[in-house]
Amino acid sequence: MRLPMLILHITAGTLGMLSGFAAIFFGKGSRRHRVAGNVFVVSMLIMSAMGACLAAMKFQPGNILGGTLTFYLVATAWLIARRGEVRPGMIEWGALVVVATVAALNVTFGLEAALSPSGLKYEYPAGPYFFLGSVAVLATVGDVRMLVGNGISATQRIARHLWRMSFALFIAASSIFLARQHLFPNVLRKTGILVLLSVLPLILMIYWLIRVRFANARKRMGLVATASSPSFATR
Repeated sequence: MRLPMLILHITAGTLGMLSGFAAIFFGKGSRRHRVAGNVFVVSMLIMSAMGACLAAMKFQPGNILGGTLTFYLVATAWLIARRGEVRPGMIEWGALVVVATVAALNVTFGLEAALSPSGLKYEYPAGPYFFLGSVAVLATVGDVRMLVGNGISATQRIARHLWRMSFALFIAASSIFLARQHLFPNVLRKTGILVLLSVLPLILMIYWLIRVRFANARKRMGLVATASSPSFATR
């Protein structure tokens, strides 16, 4: 069973990475962005699910957590864009339980790795556990705020969609370009292009989040200026 699942995992991951980069560069809200985004969502859900299943077969808890977190990020990012202003329900509460569990296990494994004589826990050092754990903690806090507030604003929905999709793309890109550099020509490894391609989703994420923030600030300033401007009755 492993070989077909592995082929599906690799194929879906490659397609997800390509469609993810396309979705980032296409105009937001355009038809091409929506099509590329849908391909990215389906591909990444398949990739992460297959990765988690393969990791469970090999008993690799670290990879199980990574696959679960990726699945959660993509699913919740798609859900917030799909459902819009619908108030959070049981699906969102279930997602909170999942990501909180992932966060707790990553932090626990990270501490155990840091305190172990070998510096490892399930073949991974403390760094990856703490890194993914911090992302899961950030997502947990965002979910709690959304659920306690019974929803979020339009700007917050866009930001939630952007950072979760972008980070899932970073996981896919780093799994290909950073973790498997030996598969690429030596010239690409020496020039640092593989590292750049790995972190590019995070750079683009920061760019789009700043752009969304500034656009929202300009919109608020425009509304304030309109409201404060004097009105004259026509004669």
